[in-house]
Order: sequence, then C-alpha cells, then structure tokens
Amino acid sequence: MLFRPLVPRPGPCQCRAMLRPNFYIHPTLDRAGRYRRDTEWIARITASEQTLIVPVWQGRNLIAGPQEAPHAAFLPATVEWWRSAAAETVMLGVHGDVTYLAVDVSGLADPAADPTLAGFGSFLDLRAVGPLLPHDEGALLAYARGMMWWHSRHRFCGVCGHSTASSDAGHRRDCTNPECRTQHFPRTDPAVIMLVHDGDRALLGRQKVWPAGMHSVLAGFLEPGESLEDTVKREVLEEAGILVDDVTYQSSQPWPFPQSLMVGFTARAVTTDLKVDEDELESAAWFGRDWLRTHVDDEAFRLPRRDSIARRLLEDWLAEG
Repeated sequence: MLFRPLVPRPGPCQCRAMLRPNFYIHPTLDRAGRYRRDTEWIARITASEQTLIVPVWQGRNLIAGPQEAPHAAFLPATVEWWRSAAAETVMLGVHGDVTYLAVDVSGLADPAADPTLAGFGSFLDLRAVGPLLPHDEGALLAYARGMMWWHSRHRFCGVCGHSTASSDAGHRRDCTNPECRTQHFPRTDPAVIMLVHDGDRALLGRQKVWPAGMHSVLAGFLEPGESLEDTVKREVLEEAGILVDDVTYQSSQPWPFPQSLMVGFTARAVTTDLKVDEDELESAAWFGRDWLRTHVDDEAFRLPRRDSIARRLLEDWLAEG
C-alpha cells in the first residue's frame, strides 16, 4: 500500500503567490552549480560573446535608461576592462544562451570618469530603482549585490582570523591557513514578515527612520531554536502586544539589503488592544480594508514600497475581501 501524504489545499492568497514571483526572484535562472568547479567551462564562458558582466560598485548597480523606465546595464565579457578592474568575480548563472558574471569594481575611485564605463549608465542604489526594473533584471542585480556584499565582509576567516580566498566561481571562500582550511559559504538571515488581520482590518506599524507617512506590516528576525511560526507570534506580541493564531505561509522574497530572506505569512489576531513597543515602532494601528483600498498615498499615510513582499502581502489580502 502506497502512502499518500495529505497536502492541504492552498487558500486564495497562497494560490496568487504561486502564480507570480515576488520582486528580486528569477525563477528561470539556472545557477549552474554543476559548473562552479569546472575550470575549463569557467575559462570558456569568461571569454564568450554570450557572457554578460554585471558590475557592482560599492553596493550599487549599473543602471541605464530614462528615470521613468530604467533598465540594467550589462557589459559584454569581451570588453577586457573588467578583468583588471574586478576585485571579485561571481558566476551568477545561465539564462537561455547567456551566462551572467557579477564583478566587484568598488576599487574604482570614480566610475563615472572611467572611459570604458562612460555611456553604459550610472551606479545607483537598487532600492531607488528596483520597483521600476523588469523583474528578471532586478533579480540579477539583487543577486549580484548580495554576493558582493558577502565577499566584502568575509575576507578573513571567522575561526582563525587568516585571510580567505574565493573559490567555486565565487560561491565559497576558503581559509588560507593550512591548519584551519575552514570553508565559508554565502549566508542569508531568515526574517518573518506578517500581515496581521482581525477580519476586515490590518495591523500596520511605522518606524521613525522610514520616509514620511510610510506604514508597513510587522517583521522580525528568527532566533536560534525558534520556528518561523513561533517567530511570527513572538514578534507581533513584542512589538504590538497582540496575540495571533492561524499563522499561514504566503510566499518569500530575497532581500539583499544587506542579506535577508523575508518569509511572508498571514496571521489572525486573537486580541486587538494595542500595546506598542516604542523602542521598535513609532506607532501602530488598525486600518480597515475599504479605507486602504481607496486611500491615496500622501505625507500622512503611504503603503510600503512596491518591490517589497510587505506590499505583496497587503495587496493579496486586500484582494481577498
């Protein structure tokens, strides 16, 4: 007799999450892990006309096009400039016939004055243009940014303090101390982000450092020995004094600002009286579904940025009722 696991039927919110990926996700990119140690393959693609360079300068990505419709600027690998300018190189993966290599050019004093880069675009903070980029381009830039951030902070071994060297096409760093040889891999910090509701109202909070009027759903980092569902319950209770139940996974999103994976949930409020932790939030309040649907962003209240999973959680919840 075959055992058939019971798979719960996804709700409307989960079905929508399956139909379209969040920002900064490239579901069709082949990360080509099988080739990362193939030195012949790496040498071939780094000289190929089908390879594009994704430069990163001090955490910023190369962007071209008009302000209202920007796009990622990629350099052909046949431009030899990148070989001497790159402090780090990471093979991101293959999409179709194109291989993408991320290179860190943070050593350039002024990339705008570099004759090779002139005309390709400008280095901008991805958070400033991400919502306007094509999804696949935004995902590549986010991936490149996250990898370079990790490399820049793991140049020395956390075990013995010796220098580390890049390996596996940029996806690992090895301690150079022969008595240590610890291998270090890119890290991602898991965080929960949750749309808490009591039926027709959503709980939104605001931090002092955010742009004027911006409100968002609550979020927090996972602690050791804690499940994601328990993190949701703990964070909501700590930040807003609200007990929740029916914690349901919705979707996730890489958020390389600097190195998080946002794991999205919805949760139903069991209590509704707010007790705000003012060390975490400037304010928090309940907002009705109808009001949120009709309100136009202004200086007093605006929804979270369009490229965030916070916005996705809200939009999906608003579409349900």
